[in-house]
Amino acid sequence: MKRDIERTKKLLLEAAEKLMTGCGDPTEVTSRAITEAAGVNLAMINYCFGSREKLLAEVFSQLLSRAAAADKRFAEVMSSELPPKDKLIELHIFMMSLMLKNIGIARAVTRYILLERDLQTGMESLPFVMAHYGGSKSEAECRLLTFQLTSLNELAFLKYEELKQYAGIDLTDGAQLRLLVTDNISRFLI
Repeated sequence: MKRDIERTKKLLLEAAEKLMTGCGDPTEVTSRAITEAAGVNLAMINYCFGSREKLLAEVFSQLLSRAAAADKRFAEVMSSELPPKDKLIELHIFMMSLMLKNIGIARAVTRYILLERDLQTGMESLPFVMAHYGGSKSEAECRLLTFQLTSLNELAFLKYEELKQYAGIDLTDGAQLRLLVTDNISRFLI
């Protein structure tokens, strides 16, 4: 039974990733489309993941893990002696770049993350924020700063086309992305 559930989860993850990476509009990738591609019953998404959005969040999490493992430069930066603020900048640039490269999945997941996720998840930046303050701020204050900073960058990603049109900031340009992330982090980490 447990093996069947794990197999079903794997099929759903693979189907969702394939559909999301091949679509132009994430709303096209419905629960029904995912389960049909996976060859499983429609109810299995909720049974295995709780919702379509949680399934897509897991797909993006796996993409992030694979990309981080494959990017030697990113791993070197994260394990280097750089100050925590610089590591935080690199982490956010890496994540936003990945989101821009996987726009279909990232759009669907980011809406879920901003509106539905609990505040205990998505705290990859927290250790860097805490290290930056070195105990001068409480963990609760650092969690709030992490949440605010992460949410601001996620919102910038969702609105990247409008940022380009109305503010002249093109997040697909590496230098402009770096500038935006650095400015945002500098505003929060004083």
